Amino acid sequence: MNHLHSLVLAITLLVGGVSVATAQDFNKGFEAAQSGDFETALQEWRPLAEQGNASAQYNLGVAYRNSEGVPQDDAEAVKWYRLAAGQGHASARFKLGWMYRNGEGVPQDDAEAVQWFRLAAEQGHASAQYNLGRMYENDQGVPQDYAEALKWYLLAAEQGHASAQFILGVAYRNGEGVPQDDAEAVKWYRLAAEQGDAGAQTMLGLMYYNEPDRVYRRRFSSYSAAIVTVFRLS
Repeated sequence: MNHLHSLVLAITLLVGGVSVATAQDFNKGFEAAQSGDFETALQEWRPLAEQGNASAQYNLGVAYRNSEGVPQDDAEAVKWYRLAAGQGHASARFKLGWMYRNGEGVPQDDAEAVQWFRLAAEQGHASAQYNLGRMYENDQGVPQDYAEALKWYLLAAEQGHASAQFILGVAYRNGEGVPQDDAEAVKWYRLAAEQGDAGAQTMLGLMYYNEPDRVYRRRFSSYSAAIVTVFRLS
């Protein structure tokens, strides 16, 4: 079920007047998928997808991408992601951008990836915001623009995206694109570290170890593993 965390609950199908019967069929598929019965899930979702239901289309794309109830087929995944994305489905737009970014099921195309990441990011999709920031930072599909990258990282970080929080910590620690601010660096490292980000845990340990008397010092217990690693490397 780890691949299904982003599936949309059937309640969303009721928005805009989708029939109760459609919602019930979608729910049957969702419950089957939760129990690991992807074949039954797809039997429920495929007719809905063929009728134009964006959430069902997205879920078919996920199934083909991850070989859940069907043979793995990136091209087929792209087909269904594209249909859902064309209807404004934010997660489908992000996934389609990811496929273009990595050349999976489509020719690799950074500019096309940026287009889809942007559409999803503007809808508030945190992973799309983070990846759009990466594209701006690394001059991929758009001209390099650190200010624009930080804008998208911040939006993702504020939604709890651990990798974006870690990058903001690095930016504030080194004064890259923002005024140098150790307290702000610690804030973002801590948020990412508490989600298990190993890089953030290590950097937080380093800051505590190297500057233990700063005003942001707190108890080390949550980050002891990272600090022990730092000691062994020093």
